[in-house]
Amino acid sequence: MTSNARPGARILGSLRTADGKGVVRMEDRFDTDIDDLWSAFTDPGRLARWLGEFEGDLRLGGEFRARFFSSGWEGTGRVDVCEPPRHLLVTTRHVRQADEHVVEATLTADGDHTILILEERGMPVNLLAAYGAGIQVHIEDLAAHLAGRERCDAEARWNELQPAYQDLAANVG
Repeated sequence: MTSNARPGARILGSLRTADGKGVVRMEDRFDTDIDDLWSAFTDPGRLARWLGEFEGDLRLGGEFRARFFSSGWEGTGRVDVCEPPRHLLVTTRHVRQADEHVVEATLTADGDHTILILEERGMPVNLLAAYGAGIQVHIEDLAAHLAGRERCDAEARWNELQPAYQDLAANVG
C-alpha cells in the first residue's frame, strides 16, 4: 500500500525518547520518483500547496520562516544538511517556545517509488502523541499533494489518529 491511498486507520509513525526528549519517526512509500518527492520538500511553491507558507532560503545554510496549515505551527528554521535528492536536516524553533526541534528527512528510491523516513526530535515527552498525530497529518497531506488531491480536514484527521498515538505514547519509557 502506498501513501497515495485514501487515509484510514493506518499508523505511519513510531514514538521513542532520546536524551530525555521525544522523537517521532514516520516511514512511508510514495508512488513517485525521488526527484519529485525531493521537490515537494524543498520547492517553496510546492510546500505552499501541502505544508504551509515558507519565506527564505531552503538551501544548505539557509534560514527560513514558516507557518504550517494543518497544525498552525509557526516559527523559524535553518537548513543544516541538504544533500539532494536524499537527505535534508533542518533545525526549527517555534515562535513561542525556546526549544529547538530537529527534523530529518531521508529519501530512498525504490523502483518507481520513493521511501521517506521523516524523524522529528526534541519535543516534550508528554506531547509525543499529539506530535505523532500531527506529523502524520502532514505526511498524509504530502501524499494527497503528490496524488493531486486536496489536503485533509486536519482537525478531524488529528482526532482520528490521536487515540492510536496515545496508545503508542503509553508504551514509551
